[in-house]
Amino acid sequence: MIVGMPWPGADVARESEQAGVGAFCTGEFVDHEAYTTMAEMAAGTEKALIGPAIAYAFARTPYAHAAAMRQLHRTAPGRLFLGLGSGAFRINRDWLGVPADKPVERMADTVAGVRAWLQAENGERVRYSGEYLTLDADVRAPVLGRLDIPILLAAFNKRMARTAGRVGDGVIGHGLFTRSWWTEVVRPAVERGRAGAERTGPTAEHGWLITAIDDAAPERAVLDARRMIGFYLTVKTYDPFVAHHGWEAPVAALRAAFAKGDTDGMAEAVTDEMVAEIAVCGSTAQAQEMLRRKGDGVPRDVGYLAPPSFLVGRRRKAAYSEASLALL
Repeated sequence: MIVGMPWPGADVARESEQAGVGAFCTGEFVDHEAYTTMAEMAAGTEKALIGPAIAYAFARTPYAHAAAMRQLHRTAPGRLFLGLGSGAFRINRDWLGVPADKPVERMADTVAGVRAWLQAENGERVRYSGEYLTLDADVRAPVLGRLDIPILLAAFNKRMARTAGRVGDGVIGHGLFTRSWWTEVVRPAVERGRAGAERTGPTAEHGWLITAIDDAAPERAVLDARRMIGFYLTVKTYDPFVAHHGWEAPVAALRAAFAKGDTDGMAEAVTDEMVAEIAVCGSTAQAQEMLRRKGDGVPRDVGYLAPPSFLVGRRRKAAYSEASLALL
């Protein structure tokens, strides 16, 4: 597994790449945009893989995704991947103002559209016809040329994982993923999708690992990991994941605490089992042992050692990023 991390800024990234970090990723939210951050990543790294994990798929047209990647390719050729996520229903409907229904089907069309633009040769029309997308572009300027940039999909549930196997080049796992979720749910679904795909070759696995290491205050690191897990599990979209592990009771408790604004109570409801299954945290020695015990419960290709972000300031996040280098 290549060890990666979410983009920590140019200064930490320089040290991290020298220490052996082989990939950097970025996400996006209302205060930061994936492709703008990728430009900084391309300029601030030399050999590491870089890409969004994820960019909101429906926030842009396939044309816009592909044009951004084509421009970034000029700075970081051979080092790019494109991670796309469907986003939550409310984000698509209320934030982005785009259709929020049929995310799996729309994602399949989006991937095909992005690939049509990325693989277009000069002098050829860019064509695609799907249920939710039609392209028929005649680009007369000689600025195209085939780019084989891997397209990975964030896939939490079975249907999106099958789609990642069928139309994508790989999957990006959520920071909540456990060994049993990878091995019993996600990987089998990806393999079923791949079996029905026209595309050949292996599917890549990337994924996030909630990572908080602090030798001076390991209890605080564990608490930050608990808060991150609890915050993630307030989302009911993850109920099949909760049921798979038999965690309905603690999740009900943490959601009740969160609804009252009690983030301490939310964290307290996260059990030791949940922390052990999901996170890598505590002292350096504790984190190393937790990572060792995960076995095949980590992504096969690239794992992003991700510091908790919920109620964690930038300075502490940077400290967690630097401390995670001990896991290399």
